[in-house]
Amino acid sequence: MSQTTLIGGLHPVQAALRYDPTRVREVWVDSRRRDGRHQKLRRQLEALQCPVHACHPRVLDEKLPDFNHQGVILAWQGQPPLDERDLTTHLDALDHDPLILVLDQVQDPHNLGACLRSADAAGVDAVITPRDRAAGLTPVVHRVAAGAAEAVPLYQVTNLVRCLRDLRDRGIWLLGLADAGAIGLHDSDLGGAVAVVMGAEGTGLRRLTREHCDALVAIPMAGRVESLNVSVATGVVLFEAVRQRSALT
Repeated sequence: MSQTTLIGGLHPVQAALRYDPTRVREVWVDSRRRDGRHQKLRRQLEALQCPVHACHPRVLDEKLPDFNHQGVILAWQGQPPLDERDLTTHLDALDHDPLILVLDQVQDPHNLGACLRSADAAGVDAVITPRDRAAGLTPVVHRVAAGAAEAVPLYQVTNLVRCLRDLRDRGIWLLGLADAGAIGLHDSDLGGAVAVVMGAEGTGLRRLTREHCDALVAIPMAGRVESLNVSVATGVVLFEAVRQRSALT
């Protein structure tokens, strides 16, 4: 059964809007704040056609006492967006070598939905995306994912490079996909604790993301097309991981 949660602060509220704007039920904003960030946020909220209440900051203080709400609080129906702390708790609780999918700034909701669908089918334990410049759980994502958006936990992290370092410290092998990868996909090792790292549409992995991967692999291409759509490539890599991991059991 879903519950209503109060989320306060500019950054958390913006993250919630990217994650799944359909879950926003009601919003309270500080009527005294007129700076550009608050004005932009108010326009976003009003476009959702949900109740937006301009009120005295004292009202916000009463709703979230001793909390830096930064002049905005929203009522969220269901589970709040998952973040780094939730990811740590989730990984600590696993009793097997995890298979993780990292999407570096995938912005097309159709691609994110298709990636989540492949992740669910492949038994991925967690999907990680950066909080900024990446698609969230929009209605389009839910539709394309066909139920996978509810089944596979999606974690939005503030700093993707730091998250990759944390995964490596846990003994998780970071395998990035790149056209110039030195290792062919079928020659790679996807059998243990692995995070598959995929780049954005068109641009691929960012430099820092690439540099923090333990190895770069390439999908063998026999035709004239130089690369695959990120969601298609994700499916190819994940099911190679399924094949290798099945052979070990």
